[in-house]
Amino acid sequence: MIFIFLLYIVYLIISISLHEFAHAFAADRLGDPTPRAAGRLTLNPFAHIDPIGTVLLPLSLIIFSSISGTNFVFGWGKPTPFDPFNLKNPRRDAGIISIAGPISNLLLATAVAMLIRLLPHVYSFFLIPLIMTNISLAIFNLVPVGPLDGQKIIFALLPRNLAYEFQAIMNRYGVLILILLIFPIFGGDAPIYSIIIPPIEFLSNLLIP
Repeated sequence: MIFIFLLYIVYLIISISLHEFAHAFAADRLGDPTPRAAGRLTLNPFAHIDPIGTVLLPLSLIIFSSISGTNFVFGWGKPTPFDPFNLKNPRRDAGIISIAGPISNLLLATAVAMLIRLLPHVYSFFLIPLIMTNISLAIFNLVPVGPLDGQKIIFALLPRNLAYEFQAIMNRYGVLILILLIFPIFGGDAPIYSIIIPPIEFLSNLLIP
């Protein structure tokens, strides 16, 4: 039990570091030096750890999962800064920077799934949690509420006027909506589970042998 607990913590830190590095890398490639100047263009976990999103929330979910039997652990890292004024197309490029994080997690999950097929079955016990962590992290961050990546992706995809109306709502209420989604209501599951579990289960069934 303690071993699995520690394994999930290590995997989550690795996955969040990759996620935030991908944001920084995309911004850097799109011409914004802000993440590099802030020391975020690195896989060093200490550059990306957020006390709530990387530590407190995942620990709470791991404890809850040990009681409920669920296997979904998610969180977020310290937001990677970027300056839209350094981007050629700020709204589009912000969407690209935002989606880079979830894509990096899904690519890692796919790579590990392919590796499992080449290794003796005993390694599955150690590697499947890494796949689940990355799938969960990617799907969770695609939920379109602030401050998650999904908000900026939707902002990039919506028509201009509607996009700015959506952004204004998320700037004002996004964090509150996220809090209401994360915490269980009346002792049941958190509302966000009904949003993220179907795609998580679909991808895990697709990738895990």
